[in-house]
Amino acid sequence: MRDVSFADTAIEWFDDNARDLPWREPDVGAWAILVSEVMLQQTPVVRVLPAWRAWLDRWPDPPALAADSPAEAIRMWNRLGYPRRALRLHECATVLTERYDGKVPTGLDELLALPGVGSYTARAVAAFAYGQRHPVVDTNVRRFVARAVDGAADAGPATRPADLVATAALLPAEPARAARASAAFMELGAVVCVARTPRCGVCPVAGRCAWRAAGRPAPSGPSRRPQRYAGTDRQVRGLLLAVLREATGPVPQQRLDVVWGDDLQRRRALASLIEDGLVEPVARDGAPPTGYTLAGQG
Repeated sequence: MRDVSFADTAIEWFDDNARDLPWREPDVGAWAILVSEVMLQQTPVVRVLPAWRAWLDRWPDPPALAADSPAEAIRMWNRLGYPRRALRLHECATVLTERYDGKVPTGLDELLALPGVGSYTARAVAAFAYGQRHPVVDTNVRRFVARAVDGAADAGPATRPADLVATAALLPAEPARAARASAAFMELGAVVCVARTPRCGVCPVAGRCAWRAAGRPAPSGPSRRPQRYAGTDRQVRGLLLAVLREATGPVPQQRLDVVWGDDLQRRRALASLIEDGLVEPVARDGAPPTGYTLAGQG
């Protein structure tokens, strides 16, 4: 049974309190929204803002990016993190250029078929770019719905089909208003109903929140610790990529060897970059690599 009262309250709050983010402007196209959604995955808004602007200044539409090399996409991604997203965006731009005349399709099934576009991103683009009625469910939305409706401290570690059903039940029938509600739920989860120190005193649905009514019970499962970065393979990968991004030609093995002292970890990180398609070895006639470049650098 649909309960749109949460949506009505959330939209009213959102209209007065939403952050002024450039990808929310009414004249922003679907490509810009798609880029923002990919960049925002596991990355704070403050880091995405300058990267998003720079990316769209250089590649304002899919054909512009498709005409450039994957290496330039990786280079432009800089230190935004999880650089495979840059490759997926390049692959996505290529498909959009070849199959959709450089436009982002409107259909959910077509969006889901694009490289690197999963369930969340496809629904986000359909809702925020085209005003369609789809449950847009990220970590913030899942937490907000779990607390406000179900009275749980959190919604668990991963999105389930039940999360889509629960969120869809809160959306108004009218597509554009449903899309607005999705944005409002996401904003509430991001800035008010946050994981560690929720701001219940300013939450517009606090009077109806099942979690608050239950006394704000603690999560029942084990707590999730923040991911460590220092000393991990992720850090080593980032250091190796930084050297390769700055180079205009192949980087010899000796130059990479000085990046990290642990030989085994450095080699493992380099091998994973090659496996992910971010880095290519330079070799001739089956000989050992003489150097390495970013993928598609030529």
